[in-house]
Amino acid sequence: MQPYVLTCCSTADLSKEYFEKRSIPYVCFHFTMDGVEYFDDLGQSVPFDEFYARIAAGSMPTTSLVNTEQFIAFFEPFLKEGKDILHLTFSSGLSGTYASAILARDELKERYPERQLIVVDSLGASSGYGLMVDTLADMRDNGVSLSDAATWIEEHKLNMHHWFFSTDLTHYKRGGRISQTAFVVGSILGINPLMNMDEGGHLTPRFKINGKKRVMREIVKQMELHAENGHDYDKKCFISNSACLEDAKAVAALVESTFPKLNGKVLINSVGTVVGSHTGPGTVALFFWGDSRKGT
Repeated sequence: MQPYVLTCCSTADLSKEYFEKRSIPYVCFHFTMDGVEYFDDLGQSVPFDEFYARIAAGSMPTTSLVNTEQFIAFFEPFLKEGKDILHLTFSSGLSGTYASAILARDELKERYPERQLIVVDSLGASSGYGLMVDTLADMRDNGVSLSDAATWIEEHKLNMHHWFFSTDLTHYKRGGRISQTAFVVGSILGINPLMNMDEGGHLTPRFKINGKKRVMREIVKQMELHAENGHDYDKKCFISNSACLEDAKAVAALVESTFPKLNGKVLINSVGTVVGSHTGPGTVALFFWGDSRKGT
């Protein structure tokens, strides 16, 4: 029997099959599309291809976090069974979910004082958050204690790099994130914004790159600059994409040729419905362990 339960939110953007195989329960965010509310259930309610096709056709989904009552309902069955929990949340820089989880933790500690329920703010998102969960699952399976795993991720979470680029500015314009003028100019010039996560867990624009091939090279260059041990990087690397799988495969091939000691093939996931509600289609995101994001 596993010594504790490792849990996360659906916004870790890994597959349902992955979570089941690794025995990682997840709690679902929600999104509303065309007047109907859905669970962010890893493409079960609305398949990813349908979701992004509806956005391309003009739908503007909105999202809602996991509230305190939902966290209590999610955590309590494990505590009733006498199990301790380590929960890694979606970034507090992007959502109020961490605060909801803390309120749930405090209430449940009063009900189950003999149990441990540790909540950690990942300061991460999408499959970067997922790569942190994957690392914790490896630690759990290798016998690392709950308290030691929680301490380790608190000390190292800012070593998880998140780099994103987008080749489609349509959704950014529709959502008011860029002006009509910036959309027109950017589209004509083939501008692809390259962004990353800062130390507060916020998505931050870094560069404006002209052309898809150039932005693909630049995102891998950032991995060369920041990855742990440089070209000798030997840990896992995840990529997520929103309806642009071929672009994701092209970046994965560049990564695998640049980092020969990589731990296995690059794992390519889909950007989920909650994160994808904000990015729209055309986004590729690259995640790896590297130097600290402090001060960025």
